[in-house]
Amino acid sequence: MPHPAFPEPLLLFEQVSKWYGSVLALNQVTLSLTGGITGLVGANGSGKSTLLRMANGQLKPTLGRVSVRGIDAWDWQARRLVGYCPDVDAFYEDLSGRRFVWVMARLCGYTRAESTQRTEDVLERVGMRDRADRKLRGYSKGMRQRVKLAQALLHDPELLILDEPLSGIDPIGRQELLEVFQSLATQGKCLLISSHELEALEKLTNHVAIMARGRIAAVGTLPQIRELLDDHPLSVRIDVDRPRDLARLLLAIPEVLAVDIGKAPEPEGLVVKARNPKRFFQTFSRLVIEEQLEVRRLEALDESAHDILGYLLGGSGRT
Repeated sequence: MPHPAFPEPLLLFEQVSKWYGSVLALNQVTLSLTGGITGLVGANGSGKSTLLRMANGQLKPTLGRVSVRGIDAWDWQARRLVGYCPDVDAFYEDLSGRRFVWVMARLCGYTRAESTQRTEDVLERVGMRDRADRKLRGYSKGMRQRVKLAQALLHDPELLILDEPLSGIDPIGRQELLEVFQSLATQGKCLLISSHELEALEKLTNHVAIMARGRIAAVGTLPQIRELLDDHPLSVRIDVDRPRDLARLLLAIPEVLAVDIGKAPEPEGLVVKARNPKRFFQTFSRLVIEEQLEVRRLEALDESAHDILGYLLGGSGRT
């Protein structure tokens, strides 16, 4: 029996690796989900979709184990616990949304009467009951995502796996979907939601796993992830009227690792390498005011998700 303070994982990856021929798609991934909403973040090609397909039993690991409630993820008993919303559409475009979901219910093994009832129930849960009679070919991206979510809910799974459900959706549709996800979580569902945008998940969950090059680079709450990012050496280009005076002042700041005047393309510019960006910019702003410096340009040179994820993967490895 698991200790109450440490509940048994609903989804568990144990040292999982996956090879496609000579390509290593997942590299010794360990991940545990017990409930609530977890965001899976990473650039395109980082291994997110492979991880999700292994979680729902579509793929088997080359090494390691993936389990749902202690059952191998590809076992039919585990699949009954999982609902999957893929990143690509696989619709019969001439069917209505209602008819499509009903057909999926029949394929799940429900009777006609059960399929009708479950179809109405899940369409209500995703906010599509009054809009489900149009043909799928005329649906917006947000409506199509809701129909995919509805079919994933038909068998009332404990775990929902959603692959890029917010991709390509307008702001209004995105907000509506976020509210649906939050509602499902309050109803006791466990959601694993992938995205290549951390910002897209910030309003939804405080728990994220960041993937890079087939590995879990960091796992934790958003404050914990931000603490890791605070250690990331940030390079900043600054064009200012008195670069040598500013360089002298910056070198006295504990967060500053290096100042290089020669690397800036402009004669009045310099490149600063610093840790803890928030604290650095607070001190920098104070210096600009106190010294009456004229800042003509301020540009972070390595803010991209690729650089940050690369740093986390090659850094201390703290999770």
